[in-house]
Amino acid sequence: MRVLLVGAGGVGTAVTRIAARRPFFDAMVVADYDPARAEAAVAALGDGGGRFRAERVDAGDEAAVAALLERHGCDVLLNATDPRFVMPLFRAARTAGATYLDMAMSLSRPHPERPYEECGVKLGDEQFAQAEEWEKAGVLALVGMGVEPGLSDVFARYAADELFDEIEEIGVRDGANLTVDGYDFAPSFSIWTTIEECLNPPVVYEADKGWFTTEPFSEPEVFDFPEGIGPVECVNVEHEEVLLVPRWVGARRVTFKYGLGREFVETLRTLHLLGLDRTEPVTVPGVDGPVAVSPRDVVAACLPDPATLGERMHGKTCAGTWVRGVKDGAPREVYLYHVVDNQWSMTEYGCQAVVWQTAVNPVVALELLAGGVWSGVGVLGPEAFPAGPFLDLLTAYGSPWGLREQ
Repeated sequence: MRVLLVGAGGVGTAVTRIAARRPFFDAMVVADYDPARAEAAVAALGDGGGRFRAERVDAGDEAAVAALLERHGCDVLLNATDPRFVMPLFRAARTAGATYLDMAMSLSRPHPERPYEECGVKLGDEQFAQAEEWEKAGVLALVGMGVEPGLSDVFARYAADELFDEIEEIGVRDGANLTVDGYDFAPSFSIWTTIEECLNPPVVYEADKGWFTTEPFSEPEVFDFPEGIGPVECVNVEHEEVLLVPRWVGARRVTFKYGLGREFVETLRTLHLLGLDRTEPVTVPGVDGPVAVSPRDVVAACLPDPATLGERMHGKTCAGTWVRGVKDGAPREVYLYHVVDNQWSMTEYGCQAVVWQTAVNPVVALELLAGGVWSGVGVLGPEAFPAGPFLDLLTAYGSPWGLREQ
């Protein structure tokens, strides 16, 4: 296997550090718009077994990405950029006949008249619209293969296969007790992506209604997270699992709730109130004349890079899937989860917990694909594959998962 990794930010760098310890691939080309970031990611590995090299590429330039895949003989493209670049990279992989993996799917667009009741363009719709083309070509696009979406979807498949006869509800629940020294507001993940998923209309799935939307931050609940994290208030946000899980797993209801905390929610509300969540450029004065800038990009530029916060961070992050249903005629309720302690991930890999937890899952998936344990064609989510081998290999990577009866 020869991999083109596009994106050498926090998650991309973590991917290289995890993959460097595994023998399943022959080469990994690390490409970024900023060549210094790609070079730094590769240099940090030392020799890296001679399997890594850095390149520059514009993720929005489909022809350049396809040419890079072909020049290095890469048969897989792993997308570690933000969701704006999903479609050009997705199309570039298809052009080159390469397997494609991402950790977030094509962007949504709210319904123009009823944004908090009906779906407009849903997350992943643009990719699934091309599923037949990928199937006919005999090529795989494995979409949403991070931690959430990704591992959370694997948990949903495992629950359906191993733990339940009937499933009433699947609810992804994410929470943490992370703090960052010296900052009152410092998101541990890309603020661009965080704004996108938290301020867009959340999607809920119900078997008798299909997919529908609600108001942002709706249905607050307090969820008790394991391993000392404790109770955190969680609210509905837009996320890929709600769009992926019902395609392969039978459940009467599917939700995603994020443990943001009240202060974080109010900060996001304020950004929205001021229009600072917008992606459309606005014109502002500049030294050399008017300049068009995206308000959301300005917010991102004003905040610290999440990849640089590891030394200041303390605590744990938890990703998991809560499932309620019936087994052997009796009610059952479980929470399948994966916890990463920031102190451990920094000591072991030099990566903060949230980006490391995101990065480990596509590497595990790549290893399963390389070994033929996972295989398929078309546009598929993690639920389309057997969960057991993934969870076993994740544990073998030194990061076990847990199951709690509720």
